[in-house]
Parts: sequence; C-alpha cells; structure tokens
Amino acid sequence: MTRRPYRRRRDVTVVSLLLLVLASILGPAQSSAAGTDWWTPTSRPSPDSRINVTGEPFTGTNSAGEVRGFVDAHNHLFSNEAFGGRLICGKVFSESGVADALKDCPEHYPDGTLALFDYITHGGDGKHDPVGWPTFADWPAYDSMTHQANYYAWVERAWRGGQRVLVNDLVTNGMICSVYPFKDRSCDEMTSIRLQAKLTYDLQAYIDKMYGGTGKGWFRIVTDSAQAREVIKAGKLAVILGVETSEPFGCKQVFDIAQCSKADIDKGLDELYSLGVRSMFLCHKFDNALCGVRFDEGGLGTAINVGQFLSTGTFWQTEKCTTAMHDNPIGTAASDAEADLPAGTEVPEYDENAQCNTRGLTSLGEYAVRGMMKRKMMLEIDHMSVKATGQALDIFEAAGYPGVLSSHSWMDLNWTERVYSLGGFVAQYMHGSTDFVTEAGRTEALREKYGVGYGFGTDFNGIGDHPAPRGADAANKVTYPFKSVDGGSVIDKQTTGSRTFDFNTDGAAQVGMIPDWIEDIRKVGGQDVVDDLFRGAETYLDTWGATEQHQASVNLAKGQTATASSSESNPFTSYQPGRAVDGDDSTRWASDWSDDQYWQVDLGSTHLVSRVTLDWERAYGKSYRVELSTDGTTWTTAWSTTSGDGGLDTATFTGTPARYVRIHGLDRGTDWGYSLYEVGVHSA
Repeated sequence: MTRRPYRRRRDVTVVSLLLLVLASILGPAQSSAAGTDWWTPTSRPSPDSRINVTGEPFTGTNSAGEVRGFVDAHNHLFSNEAFGGRLICGKVFSESGVADALKDCPEHYPDGTLALFDYITHGGDGKHDPVGWPTFADWPAYDSMTHQANYYAWVERAWRGGQRVLVNDLVTNGMICSVYPFKDRSCDEMTSIRLQAKLTYDLQAYIDKMYGGTGKGWFRIVTDSAQAREVIKAGKLAVILGVETSEPFGCKQVFDIAQCSKADIDKGLDELYSLGVRSMFLCHKFDNALCGVRFDEGGLGTAINVGQFLSTGTFWQTEKCTTAMHDNPIGTAASDAEADLPAGTEVPEYDENAQCNTRGLTSLGEYAVRGMMKRKMMLEIDHMSVKATGQALDIFEAAGYPGVLSSHSWMDLNWTERVYSLGGFVAQYMHGSTDFVTEAGRTEALREKYGVGYGFGTDFNGIGDHPAPRGADAANKVTYPFKSVDGGSVIDKQTTGSRTFDFNTDGAAQVGMIPDWIEDIRKVGGQDVVDDLFRGAETYLDTWGATEQHQASVNLAKGQTATASSSESNPFTSYQPGRAVDGDDSTRWASDWSDDQYWQVDLGSTHLVSRVTLDWERAYGKSYRVELSTDGTTWTTAWSTTSGDGGLDTATFTGTPARYVRIHGLDRGTDWGYSLYEVGVHSA
C-alpha cells in the first residue's frame, strides 16, 4: 500500500469533533465530489458510456422568472419493448451494465441479414456488424431504425447540454407486431403501454440509486406543471409521459364498425391518467374508431396502407381538399405489396388532386377529446387527418381550451396560428440543421406575435431518419469542444466504449448528440432559432399549466328565452328556437328555406359577451353575422363570416355589453334553411 502524505494539522478538541459530527448529521446531505458537483453521481456503473460534458448545469430562472431549456416533445425511450420486443434492439438501461443493455437482437447475428425492418423501411440489404458494446462499428446510426438510440447515459448528455423537458411517448402498433416475424411477447397494445410506463419509473429509480436515493437523480417524472417547474429550477430533467398508439383503448374499427365503446374510452383514459400520462394521440398510422389519420407518403405510405387494410379491412379513402390544408400524398401502389394480400385484393391508386382523408373525428373520437378535456390532458394533433384536426380545434376553440400539441411536424403548418391562439405548443421534427432552420423560419413571425418558444421532436426509437452528417469538410461545421447555449458547460465529442461520435461525420446517431445538433443549427442558422428553442421549456409549461387551470365557462344562453324569424314545421318533432338552448345536442332549431333568417336569445340581463359558439346541423350558414344588443332594438355586428363551412363555429371578439344575441343568416350553405343544435354565449 502506498503511504498517504503526512500533513501538519492543528489539534482538534473533543468538543470540536462532536460539533463536526452533529453538523454532518443535522446539516444538509453531502453530494458527490466534496459537495460541489451535485450533477455527478456518487456511483456510476463501470464500465459505462462517457458523458463528455463538463461544468454545472444551469439552475433557477431567468430575470423574468421563466424557466429555460430545450424541449424534446416527442421521444420513445422504451419502444424496444414495443412491437413484440424485437423490432428495436438494445435497452435504455440494464442492471447488468452497458454490455447487456447495448447489444443487438440475436437474429441480427452474424451479419445483420435478418434486420428485416431496416431494409423494409430504408432499402438495401440491412447487413451490418451486430456487435454493440464496446466497438459499435455500425450502430447506433442516424439512418437505422432498429437499434437503441436512447441509452440512459446518452439521455444524460442531452440533459447536461441544456435539455429540460422530455416527453416520453409510450408507443406500439399491434399490426406491425403481428406481421413482424421475431417477437418474444404478446402484441396487445395496452399491455405494452403499461410495461413502458413501468420501465420509465424503473429508470428513474435506477438513476436515483446512483445519486444516493429516491428523488436525488436528474431524471424526474412529473405529473403536473408545478412539479415540472420545480424540477427545471433545480436544473434537472422533467419527464412527461405521453401515448402514441394506433388503437388506444382497443378502439380499432373493422369494416367501419367501432370495436370500442364510450365506457372503454373512459376506462382507458382513467387508467392512462393513473399511470401518469398527460398527453396522447387519438390515432396514429391507421384510421381507427376515433379518427382518420394523416397519411404517410410514397413507398412507406403504401406499406402502412396495406397494414391498415390488414388491420381494419379498408384502405385509406381520399377526397379533394376543401381548404388550404391537406394530408400527405400517398403515392402509387406497389405491386409487390399486393403479393402478400388475399387473392384479388388490389392496393388502390390515388388521385394526386385528392389528398385529404375522408375520415375526420368520429362521434367516439369527439367523446374521447371531451374526455381528455375533462381530465385536463393535452391532445397531440399530429397524425390526425386535417378533417379530424379541424374538428378537434373547433371543440377546443368553443371551450377556450389550450391543451393542444404538435410535437413533430405532422400537422399542416397552416394550423400553426390556430394552435398558438389557443395557447398550444408546437415543435418541429429533428430535421437536419438546414431544413430545420428553413422550417423554423416559416413560423418565426407567429412565434414573435404570440411570444412563444419552440420545441423539437427527436422521435428517437421511432420510424424516422435523423440528421445526416454534413461532412468533415462542411462549411460552418461543429468545432469541438464548444460551449452550451447558457455558456456554463463545455461539450466535447461523446465517447461510448471505443467509439467516439463526431456530429460532422456521424450526424444524430443517438439522443446524446442533441447538444451537437443544436450547435450545428447555431452554425448554420444563427442564434435566433436556438434562442427560440431555449425558451421552449417555459412555453411548454405555460400550455400545460393553462390546461390544468382551464375552467369551463358558463353558457349564458342555456335555458333562456329564444325567438327566431321562422321555424321549420314538422308534424313529428319540434324545431322551435328554444331547442338551440335546451342543453341537448340531439335537438335543434331549423328555419324556413330562405337566406335572410335570424335566431336570437334574451340572456335575461346585460353581460359582457366575448364568445359565441354555434353547433351547426348539416344545414349551416355560409354567410352570417353575430349581432349584439342591450335593448333588443339597436343591433351592432360583433363578428361575421362569408366562408362558414358548418360544424362547430366559434366567434370571438372584444368583450361587449349585451342582453340580446342574434345570429343573422345572410347566405345558406345548403338548399335547406339554417339549423343549429346548440348556441353558446360566454363572457370574457
């Protein structure tokens, strides 16, 4: 044994020793590295991946009292447990260490020939060196979908580089699982969702153990916005659970027949909420009993369309879009896809001028949206068809509900202002820096207008490529080491085992390359877009907090006296004006079949009115005005449109004193009259 060097020290009395002992017991617990670097664990598995970030993570808030940090609004930490458990190879963590966590699927040996999913989605032969730790010759890679990209130490590097919000979308697809030949578990979607939720909590405990106990680690699962704020103020990573699956609650449809009920939806939402889930998609990839989807394009679109047929008995159906918004073009049918279908089944061809899904939000889908509102959950509108998205936004606007998210560039960008005006949050897919900066520029003016930050959705362990390397000789390449955006940390090339990752030559091969990618964005596009991203955490929590605090406003018109210029006569039912304020959305007022008609309600006393909602039957108003009056004689126009399209309309305007509210129809949208299920009148 080597002798310790001798040092002189002053005598220490017994009393002094006792005081030191008491101080150590009663005082704050000592963290690692002599109590200075709280961000370093007291024990880390050895061997393990390196982090290669030095310096203290930023804590607290900015001068305006706002939290700071980047938001990965769409990631799939544990999708290696989805799709039957063998589609994505490797684990996020393992009690047995990194060598056990980061190893390939057994069927990928000896040369990757059976990496079926890679060459189905990317072409080529899928061959690769299957060895993971410690060499990683061929994976993880920016263009591989079959290898773990979310190892916990790589997530730690993203956090150390400035990320403060991570949305872990629990994900699976029963049809992909059933057709993929390699699996080691059932394909039940909810079973997989439950397992992924459990493992997220297990990961939190795994990291806590490195830091000395429960609650001490940097990976913190949060279930409300207040918790998230405290976590971020402490400099740690707030982790929110979401769900992205094709048939939530068993809500698939077979030959257009729903396979779930309202009771199933309520039970499913309650279970997800109890697991800690606070955001979710209602449809993903396949049309289901809740909504139609936004199509995938080209060859991948054809493959998913075939999957839709195998799951539901129907292919996607398209129609000509009626607005500027449209779904993705599907592309042409692939003849080889038909070989695997029942004899005589043909994958349809699609008119390039008909890019909108005929399916929107179903009645069960509307029930699910309102169920999420009741539970103060946030709705992910990416993957919903433009028809379904428009209907969901109509519902939110009618209620003034802010809980809407677009997390990874799968909505039509024309919806962006509607999302921002509600108080929602928008993130862009993790494109290469040039494309990311270009798309961010398209919505920059709206972020400025609404004073909001921006996010990104990495979709790691999902079905998508990630930023490719720009090359060692690229202009404005990432130069190592570089400083973090807040300036408090130094970030060097990341090393795992014997492989060192360089963003210039490896691209975004795994989640730990997020800081490098952001530096590449700064190099290519300048500081402004990075600043918007750094404000992302505050904006995301603003959306979440406003969702939690939302209270349904009182409908001032409900049960009040209503009159109209006319009412359609029917011997079997009543279409009188009062039907539009009876609180029953199955009854309605209907006018005679001519253009100049009105319906009005007496609120009983004067109120400050700022929002009127109209739930149109098929006979809707194309051109109409919302008029207000305090005496029932003198009317002023508060809001008008000449492009009404039916459904649920919301007229918002500056709060105005009114006792009487009139809907004045000028031009019908159909050959029938005007017909309203319910009219709502709301104060500021």
